[in-house]
Amino acid sequence: MPNSPVSNVVPLERPPVRQSTLVRSGLEHTFDVFVREIGSWWPLKPFSMGEGRVRSVTFERAVGGRVYETWNDESEHDWGTVLVWDPPHRFCMTWNVTGTPTEVEIAFVAEAEDRTRVELEHRGWDRLSEAELVRACALPGGYLGGSFTEGWSRILACFVVAAQSEPESHETEALPASGQPAT
Repeated sequence: MPNSPVSNVVPLERPPVRQSTLVRSGLEHTFDVFVREIGSWWPLKPFSMGEGRVRSVTFERAVGGRVYETWNDESEHDWGTVLVWDPPHRFCMTWNVTGTPTEVEIAFVAEAEDRTRVELEHRGWDRLSEAELVRACALPGGYLGGSFTEGWSRILACFVVAAQSEPESHETEALPASGQPAT
């Protein structure tokens, strides 16, 4: 029946953004640097709402906790809410920066005593409108233009540097896509 509608076809979902990186650091330290020190290593420029106005980033470490930035004027701007809290193995949170909330889950897997694989999945793109999918975030192009894939790659590169170094050497600007500092 070539002209009859097919009722068992499921519409395609927008695939999640997945990133993975290896950190030369133990599991607990790697997890702690991500959540406790997020304000010192996260590249606020361009990956925040307030960029130069951001005084701090807070990660409330519990289910229902907020992840938010505080600006110099004391106003708070939510990034999301913690949905799953399983230290030092994983957490999941809403990602409210997209307009309609999506979800970010990050898992920490011990590969050896001094090596941790960090796996990120940013999902829920099927909830967004077409306008939200193409809207630029910190980088031009939106989800459909690959900016979230590129953005998470840069953010994780900054995180790796922080987790493998001393706290005072953390950088707050995003590295280029190559993960190497510009020369």
